[in-house]
Amino acid sequence: MFFRLVFMLFYLVTLVASEENSFIYNGFQSSNLYLDGIAELTSNGLLKLTNDTEYEKGHGFYPNPIVFKNTSNGSVSSFSTTFVFAIRPQYPTISGDGIVFVVSPTKGLPNSLPRQYLGLFNNSNNGNSSNHVFGVELDSVLTNEFNDIDDNHVGIDINDLKSAISTSTGYYDEYNRFRDLSLFSGYPMQVWIDYDGVKKKIDVTLAPIDASNKPTQPLLSLTKDLSPILNNRMYVGFSSSTGLILASHYILGWSFKVNGQAQTLEISELPKLPAEKKKSKFLTVGLPLILLSLVFMITIGIMYYVKLKKFDEVLEDWEHQYGPHRFKFKDLYSATKGFREKGLLGVGGFGRVYKGVIQSSKLEVAVKRVSHESRQGMREFVSEIVSIGRLRHRNLVQLHGYCRRKRELLLVYDYMPNGSLDNYLYKEPKVRLNWIQRFKIIKGVASGLVYLHEEWEKVVIHRDIKASNVLLDSEFNARLGDFGLSRLHDHGADPHTTHLAGTIGYLAPEHIRTGKATKFSDVFSFGAFLLEVACGRRPIANVGENECVILVDCVFECWKRGDILEAKDVNFGTNYVSEEVELVLKLGLLCSHSEPLARPSMRQVVQYLERDIPLPDFSSLSLSSFGLTFGYQECVEDKTMPYTSVSISESVLSGGR
Repeated sequence: MFFRLVFMLFYLVTLVASEENSFIYNGFQSSNLYLDGIAELTSNGLLKLTNDTEYEKGHGFYPNPIVFKNTSNGSVSSFSTTFVFAIRPQYPTISGDGIVFVVSPTKGLPNSLPRQYLGLFNNSNNGNSSNHVFGVELDSVLTNEFNDIDDNHVGIDINDLKSAISTSTGYYDEYNRFRDLSLFSGYPMQVWIDYDGVKKKIDVTLAPIDASNKPTQPLLSLTKDLSPILNNRMYVGFSSSTGLILASHYILGWSFKVNGQAQTLEISELPKLPAEKKKSKFLTVGLPLILLSLVFMITIGIMYYVKLKKFDEVLEDWEHQYGPHRFKFKDLYSATKGFREKGLLGVGGFGRVYKGVIQSSKLEVAVKRVSHESRQGMREFVSEIVSIGRLRHRNLVQLHGYCRRKRELLLVYDYMPNGSLDNYLYKEPKVRLNWIQRFKIIKGVASGLVYLHEEWEKVVIHRDIKASNVLLDSEFNARLGDFGLSRLHDHGADPHTTHLAGTIGYLAPEHIRTGKATKFSDVFSFGAFLLEVACGRRPIANVGENECVILVDCVFECWKRGDILEAKDVNFGTNYVSEEVELVLKLGLLCSHSEPLARPSMRQVVQYLERDIPLPDFSSLSLSSFGLTFGYQECVEDKTMPYTSVSISESVLSGGR
């Protein structure tokens, strides 16, 4: 008798536990759901979570806790639920907020907020791991705060309204074709949520209520172990809320089961949604549209004013003559996607360079942003920039134009996909430049300088020839760029610039003394460039605190010892023509002569490189270490910044010409 009583008690306890972990509602008439907020049960058995009340929330929970965890290992058991819902917006084309199926440690969600928080969390606990909340949101409003993908999406939420995964609302038909669904269409839809406790996988499936069967392919899947998220005993239910735009949220039927498949809902037995009320078109459509139009017009006006200020430019009457060379700031802002860091190509002494695409022409460009403080000489400078924009040579980076905004000058160049040459000489590139490529680059830069010095309508003195200003196109052809320090003068006339500008280590000695840049000072810079490309070393390298190694000295000493090839860069391997390397090293020494007239012209440099004329006998030139390094010794005074160009605010815009 005693054992029979124990057995019956055990059976009853098991039966109660089974009942607590499984239920079905084909309509909610006479149910004992826990309701709070503005949630209510209608007379025909609908769970109505919200009504036409602004900034409210509504909850409907199964009244008893559900045992979710397996007592033997503490893992969350498999569970399954299905329900039918409908969202009826107040205005057919304007959506209100959505619905969340939620598993929560409490019956109800105290301290939660309406609107974008969907009655689930508030601004202080959203995202907290201590929430122990799992939810599937059916959200019909796009909230940027929570990184929503659109205004019609399904998401899996774990302690946070920033969904762990989300997708646009729809379903897969019997042919596995994706079909769109609108959450706020007003029509009922069925949802299936299944958690596999073995595979730790969550599947979410949707379909319209008139679909014959549950789709075989889920809309959304996430592999996630819910054991750390859910407690042993949890409550299941629904949450919804309203904001300024109203909607009514309905649950028509609901089935749930732990360790098994939720029972199928009897669609024919579910209560009917109320018939939509006929309202005055003026009150329901006209007045709201008028108010929305007014708000929209005011908002657009404010945004337009802010946008005008945001893209405000410096534009003076004299600049109109430059026509297409003047870019609009808003076009450059759009081209670079707001000068975002992801598009940053590099940072130099004159500013930051960004990659961009001009929308009207689909042209890839590099946009340099240069700060300036002075307006003195600006007209002349812009005139020269526009003139340089007319340069056309295969070995020059084309300058397309400029823009002025507040205290910024923006220069627009061709985009070079392989970046600057110095990245391949001094950093750790994925591709090493061999000697054939380097020799081709050297000849390309030389050809571009002949064009600047002799072949264009004016003489262009570049003033900043160095590896970092030589850019490489997709085929590693050299393009000399960065004309920010360049100066123009007529053929046969003397240059007027008397202000020092350039980069320490590349500056000719006479340029340092007088500040006057000439074709010969460009040749000196090109000589330093020849040596750094052939040797893979910078013109000046710091050694210790008070010492530096001067590249031209090292090459000169190797020549004096009768082994000038000792100075070459070991990184271009053994596949090289020794006569070409020797030619480049000797030409670098010749161009580095301290006497300007002892240096060759750039046309002679090209002839030497092409072997059209032989190099002069060095012994007849009385080359000496002093004669070669005279200019470098004066450059070393500022050892802390050996490769930084002179500030543009001091050289380019100061008016010293």
